[in-house]
Amino acid sequence: MALTIVVMAPAGAGKEGGGELSLTLDAPRIILGRAEGCEVRLPDATVSPRHASIRQRGATYLLLDEGSDNGTYLGKTRIAPRTAMPLRTGDRIRVGRVWLALRIEPAVPKGAPAAAAKELALELVARGLAAQGEDPTPRVLVVDGPDRGRALLLPESARPYFVGRAKDTDLSLDDPDVSRRHVTITRRGDQFSVQDLGSRAGASLDGAPVPQFDTIWRPGQVLAISADRLVFEHPAAEALAEIERCPCEPLRPDAVYEPPSVEEPAAPSTPTPSTPTPSTPTPSSASASTLSPLSRPAASVPRVVQGGGGWGFTEALIALLALGVLALSIAGLMWLLGRG
Repeated sequence: MALTIVVMAPAGAGKEGGGELSLTLDAPRIILGRAEGCEVRLPDATVSPRHASIRQRGATYLLLDEGSDNGTYLGKTRIAPRTAMPLRTGDRIRVGRVWLALRIEPAVPKGAPAAAAKELALELVARGLAAQGEDPTPRVLVVDGPDRGRALLLPESARPYFVGRAKDTDLSLDDPDVSRRHVTITRRGDQFSVQDLGSRAGASLDGAPVPQFDTIWRPGQVLAISADRLVFEHPAAEALAEIERCPCEPLRPDAVYEPPSVEEPAAPSTPTPSTPTPSTPTPSSASASTLSPLSRPAASVPRVVQGGGGWGFTEALIALLALGVLALSIAGLMWLLGRG
């Protein structure tokens, strides 16, 4: 039996039509966390680098907390560190503020586990960026030369994109020294590669000639095609690296994180006329419907304590003590005046 781990996010979050974000794994130990190297990489600042693990014992899967900062929950019950809890199909677990649903089923894992984990993390970050109004699409930019300002988007992984002077190329350049089909650029996950297509003038990466086979194009390297200079950007990969470097964000101990509905987004609650709307939001509950891929440890915010109407017991007791002291002071003064 394999284990399918589904990241619970509402339908329609990020990409059009939503779509399940999941990994199917069949391994004796599965690490859940924020760090590179985890079998399930969850890009959220409230998730510890190595947060929890799921271990296989025969046909049984066991959940353990790995000493995380914000705890691991089976349903709404926090499990003690280093304590194994058996899992069943349909269970929901929470790491940080991220909810996961589990399916134990006969299934075959697809692809290499490390590549699948990175692909899931990049997709989660991309959806988060899109939800914040940013375009997460990987791109190549012409930063200098006759075609400065032109850009090529690379939404499809493993597809070769053609660059050259021909009008039917994916990125058409006007430089007359550029061949009709000069190079191809391919993206696989967060990795870019470039290949020379036998061009007249050739191409180079930081001065090194580009051969006529796929060559890794590393972050920060400049691709020279005649007089044009090109660089690439991968917003989701850059954001993922930033999230993995940041310290763990502590969760409020009084916060309640409900699992999101994966069928349809929850409708916003509207206060009824008979219920007054509070002047400040209640911090005792929070939504885990979407990941916060760009969340960083927030600065501590002073808690606002709302006062109620009328005096409580403590205030009344203090007032009575003050009146007693005042009465004794007046009595003492009268005694002194009587003696005089």
